[in-house]
Amino acid sequence: MRTVCGIDLGTQSCKVVIYDYERKTILETSQFPVDIISENDGTREQKAQWYEEVLKKCFDKTDPALRKSIAAIGVSGQQHGFIPLDENGKALYNIKLWCDTSTSAECEELTNAAGGEYALIALTGLPMRPGYTAPKIKWLKNHKPDIFAKLRHILLPHDYINYLLTGQFTAEAGDASGTALFDVRNRVWQKDVCAFIDPAVIKYLPRLIQSGESAGKVSSAAAKEYGIPEGAIVSSGGGDNMMGAIGTGAVEDGFLTMSLGTSGTLFGFSTTPVVDPTGNLAAFCSSSGGWLPLLCTMNCTVATEEVRGLFSLGIKELDSLAGNSHIGADGIVILPFFNGERTPNLPNGRASINGATTANFTKENIARASLESAIFGMRIGLESFAALGYKAKEIKLIGGGAKSPLWQEIAANVMNLPIKVPLNAEAAALGGAIQALWTLEKAEGRNTTLESLVDAHVILEGKSVMPNHNSVLEYNNAYQNYSRYLRALSPLYI
Repeated sequence: MRTVCGIDLGTQSCKVVIYDYERKTILETSQFPVDIISENDGTREQKAQWYEEVLKKCFDKTDPALRKSIAAIGVSGQQHGFIPLDENGKALYNIKLWCDTSTSAECEELTNAAGGEYALIALTGLPMRPGYTAPKIKWLKNHKPDIFAKLRHILLPHDYINYLLTGQFTAEAGDASGTALFDVRNRVWQKDVCAFIDPAVIKYLPRLIQSGESAGKVSSAAAKEYGIPEGAIVSSGGGDNMMGAIGTGAVEDGFLTMSLGTSGTLFGFSTTPVVDPTGNLAAFCSSSGGWLPLLCTMNCTVATEEVRGLFSLGIKELDSLAGNSHIGADGIVILPFFNGERTPNLPNGRASINGATTANFTKENIARASLESAIFGMRIGLESFAALGYKAKEIKLIGGGAKSPLWQEIAANVMNLPIKVPLNAEAAALGGAIQALWTLEKAEGRNTTLESLVDAHVILEGKSVMPNHNSVLEYNNAYQNYSRYLRALSPLYI
């Protein structure tokens, strides 16, 4: 028996799945948490050592016999994290994460150096935002110049796992496009933007490889460390959203994926670059050869988790309470900016409960408003897709929130699109496994397309959740109410 392996290094945990591609079955899944360093100034960091440790724990937990069957590995990783390495490939400092908002000053500095936001979008397709990698590198130069002087390699989280497996420094267009150092139209590193940080930065970026190309093979050191076969192929991998697109079948025009996790994302495949002049949609590339315009909000399930903690509720209890409220939560509106926010660009944003009266201030309404706030944030992205001429057909819903029937219903009605849920909840890890299979079959001389593999291996649950006409109309009004509070309060957080 031969298998492929998908690795998903997320913000809160690392998962490893071993997938029998002949029987289309995940044979084993292992998962361990990853800690986060959080500070009030917006700092959100992790340590490279933690990634090494958690990857070993995940492999050690799997059946040794299954590990020996692995022929290829595909890695998904949280986007934008900056891993600074010295000339020997050793970490120099903590990893600043996608949700770190401590780099607002560096964003302004780089934007000014480029001649403004529109000039940056012309160069890379992206404005400069705290979530992206470029301002994190500038932050290291500004705040830790002695450490910056030792910098020789810049990797993203998935690139670092590939490095641990192969010993090679590589990157691919999908994840690289989220650095704000990348020309998304031409799929190359953007030298001018690199120079705004430091002229040497371009030399520290990894070699770019194509989607479907191997990043290398499992080294003897990695084989010994993780108990996996030496020489197994490691695919290019990609960011978690890019791998989630493969794992949900978003590899053709018109199909959107919406992920309800710690962050919320809405993205769809395109055969041509999609550059949003407003900056609401990130003009990312895909890890399947095309482009992947994407909306990201930094607070999705954050609001529901905070409400659950406040009221000491389980997940099902929260859903039950929310189900006893009405569309629009009787006028209660939550702006869920517990971590600041990326879209809209409010790095200093704060969460708030709005519209409360003595009549509507109930647990039920607060519970429902926490669910609705996540999808209202996603609708901002859907409107941006529509403004750019993207014709959405349906949404594949993934992430922890996708398990909630109530959240599925809210999503269908707020977005006014059919909702489908993949049977396999581990979309990013499965996407890594499918990409690994694609790379393996190409290496063996087969003319396999990624689209054919997605058709064969991405299985959806039963019926679609369809929008209800009357509920859609009610949610249009509720969304307008949310938008009024957003417009009114945003100036406080700029």
